[in-house]
Amino acid sequence: MEAAITEMMERIAQRFPTTIFEIYEGEDPDGIYLAAIIDTDDLEEATDPFRDRIVDLQIDEELPLFVIPERTPERTAALLARDAQDSVPLLRT
Repeated sequence: MEAAITEMMERIAQRFPTTIFEIYEGEDPDGIYLAAIIDTDDLEEATDPFRDRIVDLQIDEELPLFVIPERTPERTAALLARDAQDSVPLLRT
């Protein structure tokens, strides 16, 4: 499991070097969770470095490891602010 966690961290950090990682045990489903806090707008793109490999680890090696990409709080705040500004109706005179 330690080798798999390290591999996932290295794969993500190669593409997103400022990623912050948190590891914890989870229950839904049971397993080890690796939260990858990434400074990106596109979380789908953030899964590219590990998507195929994590499936191999879960199925072929039967490791209950789950990688959860998350945005940094700053990136989340910026996206929310942008969305709020986009949804403000323009006043017409």
